[in-house]
Amino acid sequence: MRVLIDKNIPFIKGLIDGVAEVVYLEPSAFTPDTVKNADVLIIRTRTRCDEALLSGSAVKFIATATIGYDHIDTDYCKKAGIAWTNAPGCNADSVCNYIDAAIRYVLPDFEGKTIGIVGVGNVGSRVYKNALAMGMKPLLNDPPLQQSGCMQFKFTPLESIAAEADIITFHVPLNADTYHIINAEFLSVCRPGAIIINSSRGEILSTDDALKATQKFVIDCWENEPSPNLQLLSKALLATPHIAGYSIDGKANGTVASVNAVSDFFGLGIKVSVNDLGLPPKDYTAKYNIEADSIALKREPHKFEWFRNHYPVRRDLIS
Repeated sequence: MRVLIDKNIPFIKGLIDGVAEVVYLEPSAFTPDTVKNADVLIIRTRTRCDEALLSGSAVKFIATATIGYDHIDTDYCKKAGIAWTNAPGCNADSVCNYIDAAIRYVLPDFEGKTIGIVGVGNVGSRVYKNALAMGMKPLLNDPPLQQSGCMQFKFTPLESIAAEADIITFHVPLNADTYHIINAEFLSVCRPGAIIINSSRGEILSTDDALKATQKFVIDCWENEPSPNLQLLSKALLATPHIAGYSIDGKANGTVASVNAVSDFFGLGIKVSVNDLGLPPKDYTAKYNIEADSIALKREPHKFEWFRNHYPVRRDLIS
């Protein structure tokens, strides 16, 4: 079996080399020519898996070591008989830690303030729990969860969140309903000094509308990555290079989920756990310095991808 793996996925080297022919590649090296004889792709968000890449290939299974999967054309994969999997929840604690650090930086008097949480899944539910512990007043919005009858919290319409919240954080997938959900219409209802956090998907935020807005922004996910709009980058209170979920814990969880999914699909008999990967010990006296990540990107925005691929070790200290 031939397996192509994004070489920047941490801890993965050697985990399946004994049962397959494994080739480690840069994301840009996943081309129709390199994947045509591959059975498996293990990727991250930078590899777009669609007909242009996969047509005529031998690929049977794709594993993305990420929560999101909008880089996988699922309709084409279904038509082509290609199975795929993502790693739901793998870096939810990491993003929660990021949101915690962002709030403490941009809203130091957070106690008693209102936070709107849009999307109450793996990440949003953790942000909700942490906001309560911080003494904040959470307002929750998740239309699909409400419509399914599974929402266990009071539902607040998006318009009410916009009008009432001091800070609003989005944790939603990218789809037709969420594309540019943060737009001129939404921002016109928001409080003028409100803080908007996007650590979700770049395209949920309209760059053009954000540039004209009176609100303040914390942005980790950008339209046109890895080349974010430089005006918006400069305007943002905090600007980071899509690393909210990049704690070493989150990365390890994604790796484990991907390897085990490949093993299960092909019956390889491999079962990996995070404890097998040798993560460094946690230092609970340490604090995540989100400002340092922002300063680095604002100083050298052309190194967006480099910062992602050379991200220092950060442990999850909130769960």
